[in-house]
Amino acid sequence: MPLLSSLILFTALQAPIEVPFKVGEDALILDAAVNGRKVSVMFDTGFGGAVDLSNTINVGEPTGSITLRDFVGEIQAPTVKINSLKIGNKVVDPTGMEAVMSPPEDYSFIYGTHCDGIMGFEVIKNNITEINFEKQKFIFYPNSFDITKRVPDNKKTFLVKMLPIGHNAVEMSVATKAGKKLIMALDTGNSFFATSHRDSLERVELWDTNKEPKFTSLAGVASGAVVSWNKKLDDMTIFGVPVPTSTWDIIDLPSSSADSDGTIGFQFLKNFNIVIDYARRRVWLENWTNKVDNDPPGDLGLSAVYSSAGKKVVIYNVSPGTPADIAGIKKGDELLSIDATDLSGIVSFKKLRKMLAGPAGSKVKLATSHQGNLQRYELERKALVND
Repeated sequence: MPLLSSLILFTALQAPIEVPFKVGEDALILDAAVNGRKVSVMFDTGFGGAVDLSNTINVGEPTGSITLRDFVGEIQAPTVKINSLKIGNKVVDPTGMEAVMSPPEDYSFIYGTHCDGIMGFEVIKNNITEINFEKQKFIFYPNSFDITKRVPDNKKTFLVKMLPIGHNAVEMSVATKAGKKLIMALDTGNSFFATSHRDSLERVELWDTNKEPKFTSLAGVASGAVVSWNKKLDDMTIFGVPVPTSTWDIIDLPSSSADSDGTIGFQFLKNFNIVIDYARRRVWLENWTNKVDNDPPGDLGLSAVYSSAGKKVVIYNVSPGTPADIAGIKKGDELLSIDATDLSGIVSFKKLRKMLAGPAGSKVKLATSHQGNLQRYELERKALVND
């Protein structure tokens, strides 16, 4: 091969590869091809595998099974061997990768755009990858690219060392004002600002063990729904970034992993352009929005779940002093509709939570049945935060 042609080929191989993605309200979505089948997926660094797709999508016959672990539990799912994987014009080596085939989830409704499943950290683990929220694209760098040579100013840019724990995850330190440490994963798939556990906060003295939270809710994880709260935390340092105040989602069960205190999620991470170099155990953060906090989410103070026995949506809990409580909604009432959307069919927990959630100050219309009597309400969402 002529020298000039060799040089051109070498330069092309060393050039970064860019792949666009879409940024939704609480997730990023990209197009991919799995075993030749085109799919749209939510990118989730908190999922250690390659892809998790709806089992209604045909990417091949099942070749095995896998145990999936989330915050608090485990579930079993069939898998399909991945023979080819492509993200935009980036060809990914699929050696050892499997597609997890899960029961259908209304991803498109949850993320506000067409979505067939989830793509996980395994896909980028062997690449130096930038998640550029500012320009809405992935940048895959050649292995010669070394972010450890960058010098952070620790005001807008930060260079963080990963902790020597976890497999197929990016685990780093979060510090309290008193200097106590939490181990938290970088998790683009967590739609909240941050999610931790009551027992973890007790350990670092951020939870008053003698005081129960006033406002409770339910959080959805792969293994089911668990009791949760919104809690305001001040003077935290997240992955080296000072955060004066923020609202976290706290769940009332211990972690399924002894190494993890939870995850830092999308509402924090979307403020940064993030370069992940797993081989060198470093993460580069560039704060492009000049924002590090979050606005407390709006809520009605009620939680609802679909009852397979009764084939209806039942209100599971109503917190005192909340819009739902003040309106007279009771635990055990049937929830018939949300903003005129009928709930008579099977409704997933994630979809219910998405329909009930919204910015503080926004309004929502509900129809319920209390002891057979139809009730209609128009409620304003409030920031229900436990200080």
